[in-house]
Amino acid sequence: MLYSLKVAGPQTAAALADRLDITAVAVRQMLGRLHEGGLVAFEDSRESVGRPKRFWHLTDAGNAQFPDNHAGLTADLLASVSSVFGEAGLDRLISHREQAILNQYRAALDPIHSIEGKVEQLAEIRSAEGYMAEARRDPNGDLILIENHCPICVAAKACQKLCRSELEVFQAALGPDVSVERFEHILKGARRCAYRIRPTSGGQLAMKL
Repeated sequence: MLYSLKVAGPQTAAALADRLDITAVAVRQMLGRLHEGGLVAFEDSRESVGRPKRFWHLTDAGNAQFPDNHAGLTADLLASVSSVFGEAGLDRLISHREQAILNQYRAALDPIHSIEGKVEQLAEIRSAEGYMAEARRDPNGDLILIENHCPICVAAKACQKLCRSELEVFQAALGPDVSVERFEHILKGARRCAYRIRPTSGGQLAMKL
């Protein structure tokens, strides 16, 4: 239940029942228990004539049920690096991390020739790292990389250079034939991070996904 709300965002009990292939009664019972535990909350929305619909979503406590990669410790370490070695030392640390991740991603993506395949593979890698990632196309045909969870969110709030670094790594790993734009950002209040991947001049995205 928590996973479905994390991946798909706010949903009604009926939508959750369809997604999980169980009865709406069972869903409401589970939501009631999760609500008592402080893991989910709801908002009533009147979308048309009739009774308002109740949309359920994760609370901060619900989001905290997902992996955070020891983010609190990481944030403390970053603060210590900045304090001991200054901003220049922190920049060197982030650059070193960025290069190591880029080397890993390139090793996995370079053998793949299509941008679609690269984005799909990148989504698989990021999911294995705890980001609950997926690749899809939007209605305009653009490739979208979605990350439904940020396991380094606490650290990224303390050091937003980490987020800038990840965007630069994606761009470098996917290559010069595309541009990568982040248009949804957890640190700016969105429920997920999402990246739009478009061809640059001379680049081309075949319709596959």
